[in-house]
Amino acid sequence: MTAPAPTPVPSPARPKRRIPRTIWDLIFTLLIPILILNPNLLGEGIGISSLLGSGEAGNIRAYLVAALIPVAYVMWDILVNRNVSPVALIGGAGALMSGALAFWYVDGFWYAVKDSARSYLTAVLFLISAGTRVPLFRIFLDAASIGENDTDRAATQQAMRDPGIHRGLVLGTVAFALIDLIGGLVNSAVNYGRVTAKFGSDAFNQQIAEVNAVMRVPGLLISLAGVAAAIWFVQRAVKQRYGAEASLLEPSKLAAAMRERGELTS
Repeated sequence: MTAPAPTPVPSPARPKRRIPRTIWDLIFTLLIPILILNPNLLGEGIGISSLLGSGEAGNIRAYLVAALIPVAYVMWDILVNRNVSPVALIGGAGALMSGALAFWYVDGFWYAVKDSARSYLTAVLFLISAGTRVPLFRIFLDAASIGENDTDRAATQQAMRDPGIHRGLVLGTVAFALIDLIGGLVNSAVNYGRVTAKFGSDAFNQQIAEVNAVMRVPGLLISLAGVAAAIWFVQRAVKQRYGAEASLLEPSKLAAAMRERGELTS
C-alpha cells in the first residue's frame, strides 16, 4: 500500500510592495504637471496643449490642468483617505488657494508673486499664531504624537502647556515663518528671472515647467531648514525644563523625565 503523497505546504504570500507616499507626491505634484506644461512632449511642437486646442487657448487649458492636478490629488487624499488631521487640513487649504490663484492670469512680476503666494500666506498665518495661545507649530508636533500611547501623549500635551516650552513653541513658529518667507522670496526671484514669456504662450508654459523642476529640491531644503530651526527652539526649551534626556520628539523619554521629577499629572 503506497503512502499518501504529502500535502504541499503553501508558500507564504509575499506582501505587496506599496509605492511610497513620497513617490506619489512627486508624480502628481511635479512630474505630471511638468509633462502637461511641456509644449514639445510628443516632439515636433506637439504636447498636451496642442491636444487641448491650438495656440493661446490650448496653452491656457494645459496651464490650468497642470495647476489643478496637484489640488485634486491633495483633496483626494483628504476625502478618500479621510485624512482630516489639522496638518492635512492646512495643506488642503493651501492647495485650494493655489487652485484658485491658477485662474489669475498674470505673467512677469505678478506671476512671480503668485507662485509664492502660498509661502507668503503660510508665513503670515504662522506669525499671527505666534501671538496666540496655540502657535501653529504646536499643531504639527501634536499631530506627530497621535500614534503614541495615552500616557506618553498626555506627557506631550502637559509639556506643551508649560510656559517655558510655550515660549520655545512661539520662537519655533516664528523661525519657521521667517524661513518660509525667505523660501517664498527666493522662489519669486527665480520665477521673475526665468519666467519672462507672455502668459498663454508655449514659452511661458515651458519656462514654468523648468522652474518647477529647478526649484523642487531647493524649496524642499528650505522647508526642512524651517522645520529644523523650529524643532531646535522647542527641544532647547524642553531640555532646559526637564533635563538633557527629555525630548518632545520621543514622548516616552519625555514622560520618563517628567515622572522622575514627579510632574506627570496624568
